[in-house]
Amino acid sequence: MPLFNVLLVLIVVGVLLWLVNNYIPMDRKIKNILNVVVVIVVVLWLLRAFGLLDSLSSIRI
Repeated sequence: MPLFNVLLVLIVVGVLLWLVNNYIPMDRKIKNILNVVVVIVVVLWLLRAFGLLDSLSSIRI
């Protein structure tokens, strides 16, 4: 995945999250949960995009 696409997705997700936080009236707890979920999804997507998540799946416990 080209670096430009990764940066573009991060910018779009950041702007959308900022818009939701500033312009959609919601309870603070719901916004915090939404922020945490978005951050976790983006981190998992980045790990998968750079191939780190696939290598972790081969580890046996």
